Amino acid sequence: MKKYAFNNMSLMQFIFFNTGIQISVVFLSLPRNLAEQAGTDGWIALIIGWILSLAASLIMIQVMKRYPDGTLLDLLTRYAGKWAGKTAAVLLALYFIYFGYEGIVRAVNIIKIWLLPQTPAYLIMILLLIPSYLIARNGPTILGRYSEIILLMSFWIPIVYLIPLKDAHWLHLLPVFKEGWKPVLAAMPATVYSFVGFVVTMMLYPFLDNKHNASLGVTICNTLTLLTHLFITIICFVYFSPDEIITYNEPVITYLKAIEFEFIERIEILFISFYLLLFSLSWIPVFSLAAICTSWLAGQKDHRSHLRVLWALLAAATFFYLPSYRQSEWMDDILAAVGLVVEYIFPFVLFGYLWIYDRLQRRTNL
Repeated sequence: MKKYAFNNMSLMQFIFFNTGIQISVVFLSLPRNLAEQAGTDGWIALIIGWILSLAASLIMIQVMKRYPDGTLLDLLTRYAGKWAGKTAAVLLALYFIYFGYEGIVRAVNIIKIWLLPQTPAYLIMILLLIPSYLIARNGPTILGRYSEIILLMSFWIPIVYLIPLKDAHWLHLLPVFKEGWKPVLAAMPATVYSFVGFVVTMMLYPFLDNKHNASLGVTICNTLTLLTHLFITIICFVYFSPDEIITYNEPVITYLKAIEFEFIERIEILFISFYLLLFSLSWIPVFSLAAICTSWLAGQKDHRSHLRVLWALLAAATFFYLPSYRQSEWMDDILAAVGLVVEYIFPFVLFGYLWIYDRLQRRTNL
């Protein structure tokens, strides 16, 4: 009997779950971050990042095939012992909590700057946490459906972003490799940050209905993430001048000011309100997975009590302190560094360990 059979996910839900986490709030400042390091050649770094993230994702699938009915924690317990599984549960829970906290802090700061400047941060945090709990308390199936609905509802956004392109200057992209490969490689940390989140593959794998399509799923979700980042990055590069784009914290929002309708004065406010649904994908799924990790560690099947404790801690902490926008960008740098280890390096290390484990087992059985 499958251990996680009660929470199955379709391939579409699996794809949107991963893609939603990867794009979420990241794309708002991505064009500026790339432009600061590589100018208008920053889009090239995205393609390199896609290759690396896809390779790591495919390695994750190969690793999880060794124990298809369990999560990463179950796999490590089986092949490396219970303490390896427990250690991984603690570290992964901390990583997911930090990932989600960074996302929700960025969302709170954006709401304060653009929508509710006079509202205390802790009230905004509580307003976000209450509906988030109603979704996060459910299992991966509901979270997959939520991600699927949000992204399907967002397919109209790229069409709107095409409207100001009549004033774009495509020559900003030329010449390619203006200063060689060095600036492009310098933009890789920002690129790594833009793709982090695919480690959830190792937690979602046992819930996937058709596991033989898992490799196709991670290929599609990483490609969707690449296309989304490329689209918004190139649009900002051709609309803003190379010197202008680095002056805006969120050029993706500033870009919307060029769109004018007679029936609405500030269209960016409307978009930010809708973007909150996209932003929620940066904390609702990962906080839920963090609670699943801690409940696994405690030997409990129900993760809702752990989630309530986490929610209470977040609300209480925000009452006393909330990182500023600049501090949240510093948190992004830390997340990119940790994500490089957790999501890019660890899968290859684990794959190598399992390969050596198999070789030793065969020699023992001879």
